[in-house]
Amino acid sequence: MDFHRVTWSERFRRRLRDWDAALEHGLFQMGRRLGEALWRIRHASDRLEPSPFGRVMVTVACEALTYATIGAVLLTALAKPAFRAVNEENWLKQTDLAVTFLDSGGQVLGKRGILHLESVTVEQLPEHLVKAALGTEDRRFYEHFGIDIGGLFRAMMSNARAGGVVQGGSTITQQLAKNLFLNNERTLDRKIKEAFLSFWLEARLPKNEILRLYLDRAYLGNGVFGVQSAAEHYFGKNVRDITLAEAAMIAGLFKAPSRFSPTVNLPAARARAADVLSNMVEAKFLTPGQVAAALRNPATPIERNTDTVADYALDFAFEQIRQLAAAGKLGNERVLTVRTPIDRNLQRHAERSLEAILREQGPKYGVSQAAMVVLDHDGGLRAMIGGRDYGQSQFNRATQAMRQTGSSFKTFVYAAALAEGVVKPDTIVTDRPTCVGNWCPANYGRSYAGSMSATVAFAKSINTIPVQLTTAIGKGNNKLGREKIIAFTKAVGFQNDLRDMTSLPIGSSEATVIDMVAGFNTFANGGKLSKPYAAREVLNAQGQVIYRPEPPEIRHDQVMPPQAAKDLVYMMYKVPTEGTGRRAFLPGVPTGGKTGTTDEYRNAWYGGFSGTFTSVVWFGNDDFSPTNNMTGGSLPAMAFARVMAFAHLETELKPLFGLEHEMPQRDPKLLEVAGTADLARGEGGLKLRLTPAGRNLLKEIEALAEDPSEKPDRPLSQAPALPGRS
Repeated sequence: MDFHRVTWSERFRRRLRDWDAALEHGLFQMGRRLGEALWRIRHASDRLEPSPFGRVMVTVACEALTYATIGAVLLTALAKPAFRAVNEENWLKQTDLAVTFLDSGGQVLGKRGILHLESVTVEQLPEHLVKAALGTEDRRFYEHFGIDIGGLFRAMMSNARAGGVVQGGSTITQQLAKNLFLNNERTLDRKIKEAFLSFWLEARLPKNEILRLYLDRAYLGNGVFGVQSAAEHYFGKNVRDITLAEAAMIAGLFKAPSRFSPTVNLPAARARAADVLSNMVEAKFLTPGQVAAALRNPATPIERNTDTVADYALDFAFEQIRQLAAAGKLGNERVLTVRTPIDRNLQRHAERSLEAILREQGPKYGVSQAAMVVLDHDGGLRAMIGGRDYGQSQFNRATQAMRQTGSSFKTFVYAAALAEGVVKPDTIVTDRPTCVGNWCPANYGRSYAGSMSATVAFAKSINTIPVQLTTAIGKGNNKLGREKIIAFTKAVGFQNDLRDMTSLPIGSSEATVIDMVAGFNTFANGGKLSKPYAAREVLNAQGQVIYRPEPPEIRHDQVMPPQAAKDLVYMMYKVPTEGTGRRAFLPGVPTGGKTGTTDEYRNAWYGGFSGTFTSVVWFGNDDFSPTNNMTGGSLPAMAFARVMAFAHLETELKPLFGLEHEMPQRDPKLLEVAGTADLARGEGGLKLRLTPAGRNLLKEIEALAEDPSEKPDRPLSQAPALPGRS
């Protein structure tokens, strides 16, 4: 038999066919088994098919989970900035300072901070004080986890029935989170941060420690913080010794310290204390019989001087002291006395002036808030108003609120242009249609004025010229010009960054009052930087000076060419005399200034200076709502004139930088501008006193009375008789 010999190539082909057959068979079997498995899964799932109602519930649950996830991510993103404050080491000791502030005359102005070693624990506090606080502020404090859902729901229902806010839903933990890390601004963002920080505090601290911190730091009116200070201030005793009636009056101050302060409105304070006692009975902390005696015999505070306390200014000063302590400039000292440049009488007059203007003109213009800062040319803080009522809101609108600056910002555009040498006061500029991309600014009157000098354009606040100057500063590039202007604002004292936007040259970006006044002070100072400060000396508990600011020649860097500053001062001098700021004119006292008004009249500004002081004023609303056609040349200019006139009644008058030929002459009309009604109030108000020259004259008269043979250095008739302030 003849056998065919199989070659290696044929064997290889057979092997490939075998592999192919095996692979095909394997895939077929796998597909069949997978199909069977899918059929079994489908069959099993059919048995799990929900009913129509179940299908709806599953859909709702899935949607709820989706939105909850999105909400959690959003809330976390919003709360992230708040947690930066708690990332610092020793966050619990951020206010571990006890500071007494003195005014420019050496009198005690107020206190801030708390020394933890002297703090009173919850166990040491009177039981009725703790119950009064819990019964009024947070009855379920020991039961909730930072947020009382039930209490929040009840507050919402009560407010809805009343058609307004009659009951708050914040827990003690939430209020502590706000006091430690946040501010009093009423925004959704702040409430979200507050909620997250409340959870964080509850996780980090025991309940009694949270309660102690709250009672230590709560603002209780008249510049008083904490129940220990409140007991000493209102009743002259240690907090451990207060009665039930006194505890109820202190507990009534937590929510509205200015309205229910017993030194301001005793009947209201006693009515509020009665509500607190009723709350204690309602919460079953006390029986009606236990509170009966306190209701029959309400607390009576001790008599104290109720002079206005510069609370916003003290908050600013305390923050600067904390920064000095954090930088190690105060060593390990924690009990401090700070001598400030704050003028108590100027501060009081500024507060009353702004309040009077808001009360008289606010309804007409639809404006409810104002802020103001007054500096001397060294940078010393003389007065600060951060709002109308510190007891109602400790949010400082002078240092914390970012507001659009409007035309007042044009000052910095012109200043940068003068510093860059692209314009002079007598340079001819043309008000004409000007566009940057698709943005074309228009003037207030919707018309164009043609050619004029830069000084006239500045005084009349023409909108197109700053835009043209910005392009010139950038050598044809408007964006580069804006970047140079922003850098210039940082150089002259701005602490906050401006937003770079096309409309920046006409004031669309936001700034604070304290930043604006720092910049204006640099101009008044001949181009030398003079940052605002509130501590002339810091003393330790032994009375030793441990800190003084550096001498002016070291602190005041030349950040702007003197000639450019001189030219700008001249241009600003024309605003109250020939431009938009005529209501800011001071008789006999040369000043420079600039008005500012933003879109829809939401913000109105006036900033200016004399040869001695610099001041910036803002008027507007907390909710950014438009006012009724209020401009910077109206209420802000009026407030500037009234406060600055008072400031110059007694101080030495100096000419503006670069305008030495315009020597100031004290004019009796300053009394009228300042408001003579305030000056004549007598007891409890502003009193008249002699000027320094008048005091010297009085000394000469006294010397003559003791020794008639002794003659004065000059004829008595030469002494001025203009009264000043005390």
